[in-house]
Amino acid sequence: MLTDNAAAPDAETHGPGVEVPAPTCRLCGSAQLRSFLDLGATPPCERILTAEEIEEPEVTYPLHVRVCERCLLAQLPPLITPEDTFTEYAYFSSFSTSWVEHARRFVDDATARLDLGPESFVVEVASNDGYLLQHVVERGIRCLGVEPSVNVGEAAREKGVPTLTAFLTPETGDQVREEHGPADLVCLNNVYAHIPDVIGFTRGLRSMVADDGWVSIEVQHLLTLVERTQFDTIYHEHFQYYTLLTGQRALATGGLALVDVELLDTHGGSIRMWARPAEVAGDPSERVREVLAAEEAAGLHTPEGHDGFAEAVSRVRDDLVAFLVEARREGRKVVGYGAPGKGNTLLNYCGIRPDMLAYTVDRNPYKHGKFTPGMRIPVLAPERIAADRPDYVLILPWNLRDELVEQLSYVREWGGKLVFPIPELEVVS
Repeated sequence: MLTDNAAAPDAETHGPGVEVPAPTCRLCGSAQLRSFLDLGATPPCERILTAEEIEEPEVTYPLHVRVCERCLLAQLPPLITPEDTFTEYAYFSSFSTSWVEHARRFVDDATARLDLGPESFVVEVASNDGYLLQHVVERGIRCLGVEPSVNVGEAAREKGVPTLTAFLTPETGDQVREEHGPADLVCLNNVYAHIPDVIGFTRGLRSMVADDGWVSIEVQHLLTLVERTQFDTIYHEHFQYYTLLTGQRALATGGLALVDVELLDTHGGSIRMWARPAEVAGDPSERVREVLAAEEAAGLHTPEGHDGFAEAVSRVRDDLVAFLVEARREGRKVVGYGAPGKGNTLLNYCGIRPDMLAYTVDRNPYKHGKFTPGMRIPVLAPERIAADRPDYVLILPWNLRDELVEQLSYVREWGGKLVFPIPELEVVS
């Protein structure tokens, strides 16, 4: 197991006379971390600003991903805590129609795969506003959400989804097991990357799951992140970026063994890892071996295989900025659609300000009348696009492409076009 602690590293030097402790790997403790992608310094991506706050200073943090040369986990240092981000959270999963449908299909499939019924117990970690567990409730299956954000957890309870307001730790896992019994299924979507204490969190998963139960984890796949230049999914909430290999190693620290994997289209390309307590897991499936082989062929099972990504990212930035500058020179109006966390990484890294992007819109009323962190672009209601009839709409949540192309089909009425920045610049009539 890659869990022993390495010796304390030497300090890194940042300018004359300025030293900070060099980071160490949160999975194996090694001090041998290799630069993967440095996006400069940005504010936390979900810390949306009020009108009063845009007149005040704003704290930024380095956004520099490194790869451990020992265990290969790609990671950011824990410069902000989950408590800073998730106690009051701006993201509500249910505002994405396609994501709610994705959750429904998962519940259908998991119910059939695991033969879940009225006597079963399902736990979702980081259950947000009940977007997934509402489908479990509809089937009469006992369930519990574990959600740290007070505001979105309350929205889940209003839907009839039992929700515990807490961060998952081994102690929380023990509490859930003691009060509700062991879970037949523990599921978590897009949270395994959000945890700086990945070992403690994984042990919490093991505490909750039954000795013959299942754990399902969806997380973005580093292989597709690299292949499709999806650098905007890197932000301070995401502390690590997984290949299947590093996911397998992380699970092992909590006594869980990877048994199967599914490749998903969500978030530009994700993996759904199925794990069980190591004592009952058995051999991994053929699909596990196939995905591991694909990662190895792409070079991601060696430290050196991660090199070159930074250059590809800079090309995406250059193309997008050149397009926006030319549109401004021609007197064209460009606005944005969406105010997701990934969009704020893109805006800040590319230096896109209101002089190039007049505003962006979002379906979430929580964000209306506020401003994106860093670049301070106004966030308005979606109806503003039809009122203003812009020449171009820059799509920031590009991972929802099919959903948004349909939603924004009316832009064609005045000859407007949609712009997708990732994986490469594409203008769609």
